[in-house]
Amino acid sequence: MLIVRLSAMGDVIHTLPAAHALRRAFPEAVIGWLIEERWAELLCAPGAARRGPRSAQRPLVDWVHAVDLKGWRKSLFSIHTAEQIARVRNDVRAATYDVAIDLQGAIRSAVLAAWSGATVVCGGREPRETPAALWYTRQARLRGAHVIEQNLSIVEAVAGKRMDVPDIEFPRDSRAEEKIEEKLRQAEIGEFAILNPGAGWGAKQWPAERYGHVARALAGLGVQSLVNFGPGEEHLVGETEAASEGTARALQCSISELIALTRRARLFVGGDTGPLHLAAALRVPVVAIFGPTDPARNGPYGRRSVVLRNAASATTHARTARTDEGMLAISVDAVADAARSLIGGTSEAVRG
Repeated sequence: MLIVRLSAMGDVIHTLPAAHALRRAFPEAVIGWLIEERWAELLCAPGAARRGPRSAQRPLVDWVHAVDLKGWRKSLFSIHTAEQIARVRNDVRAATYDVAIDLQGAIRSAVLAAWSGATVVCGGREPRETPAALWYTRQARLRGAHVIEQNLSIVEAVAGKRMDVPDIEFPRDSRAEEKIEEKLRQAEIGEFAILNPGAGWGAKQWPAERYGHVARALAGLGVQSLVNFGPGEEHLVGETEAASEGTARALQCSISELIALTRRARLFVGGDTGPLHLAAALRVPVVAIFGPTDPARNGPYGRRSVVLRNAASATTHARTARTDEGMLAISVDAVADAARSLIGGTSEAVRG
């Protein structure tokens, strides 16, 4: 069986429960995953074999097939690109999958699912990009409000039975674990929270300086703040650190290092981003600051979380650069209070 979910970080994480349910339903099946190269660490630790017997470094799937669609588009007609495409196609076809499951619902993912040569290509009845359904031989009716539940319903159509949402397991990279442990030891960091001021687009970003004020509140509770950031987000780190008055420090991580770091965190504070969904999947308490995206569909799926969203926020996926007005109405005090409630107890609240 082949799973197709190419990107991005949060979406891949939201797909993992369905993949684990598939593994539980078919424990002896060969399960592969077609994914963008930049997110492959969510399935397989760097340096580990991408096919063969499963291990702590690749706990879920038997075969990771990585593509580089962005790079291929840049040099579509080069010999190198043609060779890469042929290699991936040959690898996928060599696995002789009977079933391909498109859990992205895009035209490109549906085409790649059919490209696998699987006899059955399954996807949602109403995919994100409507023409994607043209490549499906079987369509599943989606159920549930949250995308995790919707992904699970597609797998249920393959398994022929209802399934509970299972716990998930991420790869363990011993080098990343050791590196993070050493960094924390050298910096003499005990209990810490991860603050993540970045987001996929500007409308989802709560102002970076407010994260700095939250760091000051957390410092009063004896919790150090570490600021996670990605490429191009250095300015957000600077604003956060400046406002924190020395109570927050930056720490840029690879995906494997971020997994290791998040496992050790006391709390995560951020918007609708991949790192937030990673924290929720790892059962780390989360303060989720939402604006234009709907937490009923995309929020942290699990218990110890507080979701803050102002009624002024309208649900939209328009990738505007300006911060959503509803997010601006969420105060530092509201976020700090939510953090205190999670650090001080076992809150399972979801607040609007």
